Formats: sequence, C-alpha cells, structure tokens
Amino acid sequence: MTEPKSGWPRVRFGDVVRQVKDKVDPESSGLERYIAGEHMDTDDLRIRRWGEIGDGYLGPAFYMRFKPGHVLYGSRRTYLRKVAVPDFEGICANTTFVLESKDHAVLLPDLLPFLMQTEAFNEYSVLNSKGSVNPYINFSDLAQYEFALPPLAEQRRIAGVLETTDATVNNCRRLVDTTRNLWNAVAANYFSETGLAYQDMQRNSKKLGNYLEYASDGPFGSKLKTEHYTESGVRVIRLQNIDPRSFNDDDKAYISDSYYQGELTGYTVYPGDVLIAGLGDERISPGRACVTPSYLGFAINKADCYCLRPSEGLDARYLVCFLNSLHGLRQSMAFTQGTTRYRLNLGNIKRMSIPLPNKSIQQEIADTLEAIQSAEETAISRYEGSNTLKKSLLSSLLGDLQ
Repeated sequence: MTEPKSGWPRVRFGDVVRQVKDKVDPESSGLERYIAGEHMDTDDLRIRRWGEIGDGYLGPAFYMRFKPGHVLYGSRRTYLRKVAVPDFEGICANTTFVLESKDHAVLLPDLLPFLMQTEAFNEYSVLNSKGSVNPYINFSDLAQYEFALPPLAEQRRIAGVLETTDATVNNCRRLVDTTRNLWNAVAANYFSETGLAYQDMQRNSKKLGNYLEYASDGPFGSKLKTEHYTESGVRVIRLQNIDPRSFNDDDKAYISDSYYQGELTGYTVYPGDVLIAGLGDERISPGRACVTPSYLGFAINKADCYCLRPSEGLDARYLVCFLNSLHGLRQSMAFTQGTTRYRLNLGNIKRMSIPLPNKSIQQEIADTLEAIQSAEETAISRYEGSNTLKKSLLSSLLGDLQ
C-alpha cells in the first residue's frame, strides 16, 4: 500500500460511500423510467437513453429506486466501466448499485463518480469480481477498496476541473451525434420513401445489378484461413476494413504471391471500387459500404465482403451513400439470412432497388453528404481528443490517491 499525501487519511470505500437500497414496486411507484445495463455506456457519466416502465416485462430484479445525483454502477462485467449519474428519478435492477456519499462534509458527492472512473478503482473491481462467464462484484468487496482522501477544499478543486472537462467531452459527443443525425436525415431525404427528393427520383429507381460492370465475392471462399496470411504480399481486404462510409486501414492482411498464383488477377480490387460487407450482427449491419481508397494498390477481397464496380451511369460515391443510408441498410437486412449472424449474398445485393437520377445529380448528392461526413469526422476527432484529456486529468489529479 502506497503512502498517502502528507496529512491525507487513507479510507475504505465503504467508510465514505453508502449503497442505497430503496426498494419499490415499479408498477405502483409512480415512476416512469427504468435504466438497464444497456442504457449505460463505457466511460460515460451521462444517461442518454432509458426504458419506459409498463412498455414490457421488466423482470423481478428491477425494484431499486434511484434519484438525481445518485451514482449508478454496473456490478456485472465491471471491466465495461459503467458509471453514470442520472438527472431523473427511476428504477434499476439490483445488479446496478445505487451509491451516494455518506457525509457530504467528508466526501464531496461531485467527486465520487470521477473516483470510480479511475484506473485503480476499475482494476480493483475487476480483480475482486467473482465468476468467469458473467463476472460480478459484491458491494461488500467493493467497500474494501482503499484510497487517500483529500481535504474537502482539494476535492472541490479536483471535481471542478474534472466537471469542466467532462462537460467538454459531453459537448463534443453531442456534436458527433448532431452531425451523424444530420447525415441520416439528409440521406433519408434522398433515399427514403418519405423523402421529398426521393419522391422526385423514384420514377428512376433501378435494380442495382443492372448498373454494375463487375461484382465479386472474392476468389477463395472459406479456403482462406488465418494460417495463410503473411507479413507482406498481396493485400487482402476483409470485413474489418469496411466501416460505414469509410475504409478502415488499421487491419492489414496479406497472402503470399505463391498462394495467389497470379491467375486470379480478374478478382483484383481497384481504387474507386465499392466494398460492401456481406456479414453483420446486432451491433453492426451487413450491407455497410465504403469506396476503395486510391492509395491501396493491388488487392483482392475476402469472400465475406463483396467488390462492386459501378458502370458508367452510377457514381461510386453516390452508391456508397445509398448503401449506408438507413433505407439502404434496411433493404440489406430484408435480404439477409440467419438469426444472430446475418449473411447477405451477392445475388440479393444485385436485387436492391436504388433511385438513380442523372450522374451530375448523383455527384451533387454525394458531395453534400461527404461534406457532412467531413464535419462528423472533425467532431469525432475533437471528442476523442477531449476524452483523452479527461483520462489524463483523472490520472494526474486522482491517480496519486491510490
């Protein structure tokens, strides 16, 4: 155990924090909202979504009342770092701890959620969790966590700095959400049946397959295994490279020239081709697409993603905007097979119906949506930067308390 700063007492979490056990009946409580584990996000103190009591079966574990200012902590799979402070009253399950400071003159309530976001607290919680499939921690174990408690004036200073930083993180995240929602709204105007622009264009809706010069699901099928990959050689494009609307170059895979054997050059992916994901799940949709970047060079695609080469009448950027729109993704999902792992085949992709104005209008639409996407990417960069700053401040301001 490290020595605390001079004059700072070392305390146990349970000495200064209380678990609130205010049990109520959801149906007769008069409360309207509940919070489940999926409503809390990793490293995000704000509650951004919730469920409505009475909309469906809650389950017998939902009977713990929380109030604004309480700290909610997900006690299952604590490595997910779910700590949140609600600004409304509601109900949660007994697996979500409702916590508060025992004495505001000893532990400032505003400091508590930040203390629980530190690396040291998270490491302790994970280390002391029980179970392997769905690990959990008891409050009695959490209560034994020790840290050095700063004087109240120092707590106010630290909390003030972190609250300001957290507000910046939140504003940046809202900007990301705003630009993302704007992209979807503008895309819906062009591609959804309710969009005014779509209604003008729907007379020209065509089957996608009629406007593809080339389409391939990759040459190797299921034969290409992890052991076939090499450090260099022919670049292989995989699902991991297809983010919605953009190419993700973080994942790099290659096969040797000898394995490729040269006769498969007809399967080459060229810059400007459209890549579309043939697999998805509940987290990320099949049908997401991006344009192959100009810098990629010689490459082939694996069989779980498809390469589409638009013909002269179809702009590749416009096609990507359509495929990634909510309307395009809904069409993809309508054609998928499977229950937990959704599979979209090339034949069904060709059957998709796409509104097809003249190419100059396609390019104008693509330009508009790409400008919004650029703003979104800037917002994401700012969000990531502010989040990094917050983590750094957590470490520098609260790290020496451990």
